[in-house]
Amino acid sequence: MKIKALTRSAASAQAPGSNVSRQPRNLDPALHPFERAREYQRALNATKLDRMFAAPFLAQLGDGHVDGVYTMAKDPTSLERFASGSGDGVVKVWDLTNRDEVWTTHAHENIVKGMCWTRDSKLLTCASDRTVKLCSPYSTPSNSAPTATYLGQGAFTGISHHRSQPTFVASSSVLSIYDISCNSSTPAQTLAWPTSVDTITAVSFNQIEQSIIASAATDRSLVLYDLRTSSPLHKTVLALSTNAIAWNPMEAFNFAAANEDHNIYIFDMRRMDRALNVLKDHVAAVMDVSFSPTGEELVSASYDRSIRLWSRASGHSRDIYHTKRMQRVFSCAWTPDNNFVLSGSDDGNIRLWRAQASARQGVQSARQRQKLEYDAALRERYKHMPEIRRIARHRHVPKPVKKAGAIKADEVAALKRRAENERKHSRKGLVKRRPEREKTVLATEH
Repeated sequence: MKIKALTRSAASAQAPGSNVSRQPRNLDPALHPFERAREYQRALNATKLDRMFAAPFLAQLGDGHVDGVYTMAKDPTSLERFASGSGDGVVKVWDLTNRDEVWTTHAHENIVKGMCWTRDSKLLTCASDRTVKLCSPYSTPSNSAPTATYLGQGAFTGISHHRSQPTFVASSSVLSIYDISCNSSTPAQTLAWPTSVDTITAVSFNQIEQSIIASAATDRSLVLYDLRTSSPLHKTVLALSTNAIAWNPMEAFNFAAANEDHNIYIFDMRRMDRALNVLKDHVAAVMDVSFSPTGEELVSASYDRSIRLWSRASGHSRDIYHTKRMQRVFSCAWTPDNNFVLSGSDDGNIRLWRAQASARQGVQSARQRQKLEYDAALRERYKHMPEIRRIARHRHVPKPVKKAGAIKADEVAALKRRAENERKHSRKGLVKRRPEREKTVLATEH
């Protein structure tokens, strides 16, 4: 057998489209003394371009609602469908691809307090008219009668569906568990804390530990229930009441609570005596909170007319989104593809935002992807540098939010000083008075 091997010397190697021989590159740092300076300048330029191209707002969906949007729900079986409920009882289903509504109905007589999807793509809605209605947006035309109606003893405030079973829970003064497979309009069982008579304002099924239910009430409490034992597990009382609860989709034991004290508390249900993290940047009550599909980030809607994006491990928001016309934000959600954020506000509009303000969707060449990855790596490497940190952290916020933030910072500083002074005085009271001081006081009294 005769074998011919093709060989090419380094001297004959040429760059494509040129007659110049390609020279080998020596990576010895001693021969490149300005490499760090060049990298820093590239990182600075990449940070500036990232902020220059930041345009988070994408679009407003359709004509919105006539009244404010107070609740939203994502279809777990679809990437482009989600539902919204307004203050006049109207429920709409939207298509994110066309950014328009595909189904609508007048489900309730007053404000829609909660909604969720079943596993077979049916929609459950509840309101303060003491009814829960089951609709089929994919198989029935708009304004059609509901498939089923479930009755309760009091006004409903929230609803959540079991991940794998045809069961849902609705909150009022108690937690009512309904079975969709049964032809009964009454609850199969009810759960409540033994000594509590307050209204439950929020409820949520754990999507991993599927028998666990978390609820929040007007008595400032967070209560965990277990369906396997049909009994409550634990109760924690916070400083103010909680408006919404969201479970981490990737960590079975962690959940976030949107509180009236402007903060978001992340708890581990195995240890409820302290919060894992407290997210504090809002200057008004946090009305809603939602985890990203990866479980690493959160989005929150606040009464201060803004939405904020957070990292799960950080105490401050990484971005704030707002517009001049957006009013109080009552609901928010992360799209299942992790690329967009939805918000519903008191002005009746549903807005679509980019999860990464400077990111652009669409087909990218290999060279574009390589450049973006290189810029992201440079920003991460030099993020501690003062100028890069200042540019990356700078955000334009509305004037009322900025003023309220300054006032809140002064109040927090005053509370810290007061607590520190009280500790100092308490320590002084425990120390025995000096004899010289006693003689001076006695001489003054005589």
